[in-house]
Amino acid sequence: MPTISIFFGIIVQMNWRDHNPPHVHAWYQGHEALVDIETGEIIAGSLPKFAVRLMREWVTIRRPELRVNWEKSRRREPLDAVPGADVE
Repeated sequence: MPTISIFFGIIVQMNWRDHNPPHVHAWYQGHEALVDIETGEIIAGSLPKFAVRLMREWVTIRRPELRVNWEKSRRREPLDAVPGADVE
């Protein structure tokens, strides 16, 4: 699964063979969650509160780039790196 961003210890990946709704996988300190690109909500798994807040904010800011990557993944094209929350 390609890693598209890493920030504050959170690893964000997107899978080429994944199912709808469009989402990313977030890994943080042994936790994994699927985060909906459109809402920023956790749709499966869990993360500590700190990581949930960061992911919600990051997905909101980076939604356009994440949508493009989701479409690229549907076509099995290479995904772009997305700047982390620590870049702003």
